[in-house]
Amino acid sequence: MAPICRTSLLAAAAVLSVAAGGCSDSSGRSYQGYVEGEFLYLASSQPGRLEHLAVNRGQQVGQGTPLFSLEATEEKAAQQQAQQQLAVTEAQLADLDTGKRAPEVAVVQAQLAQAQAAAQKSALQRERDETQYRAGGISREQLEATLAQASSDAARVSELGSQLEVARLPGRAQQLRAQSRQVQAARAVLEQADWKVGEKSMAAPRAGLVYDTLFREGEWVSAGNPVVQMLPPENIKVRFFVPETVLGSLSVGRPVSLHCDGCAADVPAAVTYVSSQAEYTPPVIYSNETRGKLVYMIEAHPAPPDAAKLHPGQPLEVRLK
Repeated sequence: MAPICRTSLLAAAAVLSVAAGGCSDSSGRSYQGYVEGEFLYLASSQPGRLEHLAVNRGQQVGQGTPLFSLEATEEKAAQQQAQQQLAVTEAQLADLDTGKRAPEVAVVQAQLAQAQAAAQKSALQRERDETQYRAGGISREQLEATLAQASSDAARVSELGSQLEVARLPGRAQQLRAQSRQVQAARAVLEQADWKVGEKSMAAPRAGLVYDTLFREGEWVSAGNPVVQMLPPENIKVRFFVPETVLGSLSVGRPVSLHCDGCAADVPAAVTYVSSQAEYTPPVIYSNETRGKLVYMIEAHPAPPDAAKLHPGQPLEVRLK
């Protein structure tokens, strides 16, 4: 909170100094301002114990540099479970799509060959019994038993032939669609598990300064609590205030020069925002005599390499070009 308070005090000082006609004036075309940083507060969407903090406060890091990781034992176990479940559903889908396995088909083929042999034997026995019956050698009941056996054996051949044909077919369309949806659901669960594991570690989204670290290793971090506070150089800007008489001459893109105590040289910047509202107004109705006391906030951004030379809260003198 200390940088925010210092920034607010500097802003108030800048407003009052311009409004009162202090150290800067419109004729000199230079105005008081201060540096402000738009920080990135990097947090995980998942809670956990801070297992490893890979950076230190004040360290410059590049884009993609690992920053911190949280303990992820439960999330990794859920990820492995999801991987195994996906493998099971994919195997079941493949099994339905290919029909019965080769050994199962071979069993049906062997049963069919056995039934065909039995049917052939029954057919031969039927022919002999019919001849014997016409010759009066066997009774009517014996002939009927032989005919029934031959018919049963022929039906068994037909049954096993149909079973063999079905065994070679894939699963029904409805079964395949249902199993395919099971695979899709398992993949969605795995994607969710992968995302949760990924959320347990954080890398720098951009290059910049590690402005602060907010937790120590071993501490519990709630979901959404920032662990690292970063300041990319492109997020450093300068705020300064100009009187109403100068406002009309300013536009986005106008170059300015930033002068600070201790800087080896002035830092170039460009106006990126011109406020349309007064930052300070006297407690009277506007008039030609009082409107000169109005000041407006202007924002300017230096180039990222130059921005790294500046620090949030630092007072500056901004010179218009």
